[in-house]
Amino acid sequence: MNVLVCGGAGYIGSNMTAMLAGAGHKPVVFDNLSKGHKEAVKGQELITGDLADFDLLVKVLKEKKIDAAMHFAAFIEVGESVEKPLDYYRNNVCNTLILLAAMEQTGVKKFVFSSSAAVYGMPKSVPITEDLPKEPINPYGETKLAVERMCHFQSQTGKLNYAALRYFNACGAGGNGTLGEDHKPESHLIPLVIAAAMGKRPDIKIYGTDYPTPDGTCIRDYIHIEDLCSAHLLALEKLENKSELVFNLGNGKGYSVRQVIETVKKVSGKSFKVTEVARRLGDPPVLTADASKAIKELGWKVKYPALEKIVETAWLWHSKNPDGYGK
Repeated sequence: MNVLVCGGAGYIGSNMTAMLAGAGHKPVVFDNLSKGHKEAVKGQELITGDLADFDLLVKVLKEKKIDAAMHFAAFIEVGESVEKPLDYYRNNVCNTLILLAAMEQTGVKKFVFSSSAAVYGMPKSVPITEDLPKEPINPYGETKLAVERMCHFQSQTGKLNYAALRYFNACGAGGNGTLGEDHKPESHLIPLVIAAAMGKRPDIKIYGTDYPTPDGTCIRDYIHIEDLCSAHLLALEKLENKSELVFNLGNGKGYSVRQVIETVKKVSGKSFKVTEVARRLGDPPVLTADASKAIKELGWKVKYPALEKIVETAWLWHSKNPDGYGK
């Protein structure tokens, strides 16, 4: 298949591009490079463009004979979404509408959407199943849910076959440690702890040590980037005869903030300062996925269930790329 990978120069998009190519598909990366890195997609076709450009999208979809689109071009910072909600609605919802309209005009039906566990908000129970109430507590989660609903109603017209994949915490480095995480600013725990281990940060902060968990710190579900991408590949194939797919993508096992810190110390062999501070508003004690639906219906298998193996891949990439891509 010829696959348009929107946001394909970003962390998840670049790993997906590599996996698509490895599976015999032809990825075409479409990225405005505001967050992505062209160095992450070396050897693959890159079109520099913005999802707000309807005419360019139509042109690319036609000329490249695109069969399916994957969408990784959302803004992803929860805190920023609270400060700049209109930016998030414009980029995450309006621009996705433009992409879907261009797909409709050119007859491209298959669409794999990068959604998020943020659609659940503060879940009523864990592990989280797909049928739990969707009650986002921030604009980021709201925009992801809005796109899911838009896809649902478009699929009802017969013009769209889509998969909405709700991620938990994507992490690690793919491509044998060659495709890593380089966000600016960085907000994800594992790269932040690694930065502290490398001496690039004065400390790592633990926000809250009095949660009702075994060690008092928050527990999250960490899913390796290659496991995440392999589910996208399976979902893409399933869209040949399915109009609507919705799956949680997580490890099914949670690790606490303290466990992540201790694992980075073990893998890196480095010691660093850990500072305990007050809880952040809106942090649930435990967020873990029930991914049994994806396992059963897609035949998905997690290759990296162990936190240590995940951290090893991340440490390898950051060690080789201390300043990120292109440095």
